[in-house]
Parts: sequence; C-alpha cells; structure tokens
Amino acid sequence: MHAVASVEYRQEMKGFCAMTLFKKKDLVGIDIGSSSMKLVQLKETRIGYELVNIGMAPLPVEAIVDNTLMDTSAIVEALRTLTKSLNIRVNQAACSISGNSVIIRNIRFPYLTADELEEQINWEAEQYIPFDINDVNIDFHILGPDEIDPKKMKVILVASKKELIKEYVSLFKDAGVSLTVLDVDAFALQNAFELNYEPSADEVIALANIGDATMNFNIIKNGSSLFTRDIQLGGGLYTREIQKKHSVTRDEAEKLKLSEGLLDDEFLRMGIEQCNDTLAMELYRSMDFYGVNATEEKATKLYISGGCSSTPLLLDAIRDRLDIPVEIIDPFRKIICREKRFTPAYLQEIAPHVTVAMGLAMRRYGDK
Repeated sequence: MHAVASVEYRQEMKGFCAMTLFKKKDLVGIDIGSSSMKLVQLKETRIGYELVNIGMAPLPVEAIVDNTLMDTSAIVEALRTLTKSLNIRVNQAACSISGNSVIIRNIRFPYLTADELEEQINWEAEQYIPFDINDVNIDFHILGPDEIDPKKMKVILVASKKELIKEYVSLFKDAGVSLTVLDVDAFALQNAFELNYEPSADEVIALANIGDATMNFNIIKNGSSLFTRDIQLGGGLYTREIQKKHSVTRDEAEKLKLSEGLLDDEFLRMGIEQCNDTLAMELYRSMDFYGVNATEEKATKLYISGGCSSTPLLLDAIRDRLDIPVEIIDPFRKIICREKRFTPAYLQEIAPHVTVAMGLAMRRYGDK
C-alpha cells in the first residue's frame, strides 16, 4: 500500500499526526468527482477486505469546476442523500484531491532520517513548489536509498494549497463527517490496484483513472510511485462532442452517450473515435514525459478505471497508440462481496467508477 497518506492540515484536522496513538478504525472512502460522488465502505477480516457498503450519486453540473468546489451546499446535500439511501451513518471519512493545486514530486535528498527531514522539509521543498511555501501544506514519504548515488535517498514530496484543504475539511464538517484522511487521487488509485493485482517487484505498471473532467495518471513499481500527472480531460469531452454533433442539451447528450446504439450513427461514431484518440494521445504524452527522465524501465502494461473507461472503442485506441496491453481494473477482484447484499450485475455496472473510492476505503484512522 502506498504510504504517502495525506496532505495534512494540522489546525483543521485537530492534531492529525497524533492519531497514530489510537487504535486504527475503518473509514468510509468518498471520492468526489466533477460529475458524481462515489462511496465505498470496507471491513478488514482475517481473509481480506469485505465490501460493506457501496453507492454513487450524481452531482449538479458545475458543482466542481477545474477541481475547485463551486457549490459546496449541493455537494453536502449529495453526500447526505447518498448516505441516507445506503442507510449508513458516516462518522469518519477518507477523501482525495487532484489537479493544479496539488504538487507531487519525486526528488532525491541528501540522506536524512525521517525526523531530520521533517524538521527541514519546508526549507528543502521550497525549490520544488511553484507556490508560496506559506500557502501550502507539505507531506512526504521516504522511498529508500538512491540506486545511483548511495549518499542520497528517494523521496516523494506532496504539497497542496492550504485553502483547498480547508474547503474540503469544511465541506465534510457541514455534512456532519470528520475528514480524517485527505489523500491524492493517484495514490488512492494505486492502493486499490495493488490490493487487487499484487504486481511483482520488478514490474513497471501504468495506471489511469479517467473521470468526467480529469484523468489521473500514475506509473508505479514495487509499491512506489515513479511518475504522476493530472490531465484536465475526461468523459466530458464526449458529452461536448455529442452536443455539437446533434445540437442537443447536456442532459440529452449524456443519455445518448450511454445508449446502446451510440456507434450506429456514423457521424457520431467519428466524433467518439476522435475523442478516443485525444485521450489516447494524452496517455502517450504522459508515457513520453515519464520516459524523458526515467531511471526505470518503460511501463509494460496500462490499467485504466473511471466512468470513461467503458467508452466504446477507447481501449482499442489506447492500445494502438501506446502499443502495450491495456486492461480495465476490476476493483472487486480480491474483495469479498456477499451476493445476498450485492448482485454481480450491480457490481459490474458500478466497478469502473469506484476504484479511487476503493483505495480510499482501505485507509485507516491513524494512518500517517
């Protein structure tokens, strides 16, 4: 499991680091996307994680724009409605963020202990953060010694604007929920993948979560993130294309996007294929960006998730562009799912949407 736990906000989260003194408790994973909210609750048993609750609810258009909370009251209401429909009370939750207000850097530091780095992190991080250091909260995780220079160590540095974190803490507080862990989308995606697939130590794997407005990209090896990138593209691309091709409203375009006969319309099919190629090209560029400074091998396989992952012909377009195997992540692959509570058809339908929420649900009260 990826160990970078959160971008902490000490004042708002009431002594976040001190939580390790208490027994770890299950959290509810809540993924707030630009078009919908996903909730996953897991129970850790002797034989693995068991699914307890799962669901999703739509969010109003423009409730979130460019990863910015624009209509918090609507998001709070959606959270309350979702938990009520699932008949659960959420006391503590894990959520995640992404976008331009979150900075992730893989860097090499002179060898320091964790305590020493904790003391120096703000000064050391300043050269890597494109914001005023006083406006961000910083977290880090030591990956281990640098294979190239043994006098140095590899560190993942994560920074996020304080204002963004305050907004998320306040949002959950308004909903009557304590936001215990605030993670990063790319790392939650990684956690869910590693739990279900257990890649070997020498495999270099690419992961992509393609939502409605944002695509989270992460290249991993042996439990470490080698490269991350957030791209402001997603399923909304198809909606806008359908609106343009058929001169319909957004709601009508959304219905057409999900219709079975989507590809029967040759004019519309061309638009879908064009959008597929646009997303595939961005994934190709991400691979290329990684390759420029990579000290590890190239990724040998890509796993994708997100509501956009089931778009017709998308996987073929990505395979053609990247020339590597591509597979949709099954977030329930090693999760115990009781058929008396969750029908296989429902889980199959919701699976592409909940991978990030699944990774969040694995987090525990008391994580760093």
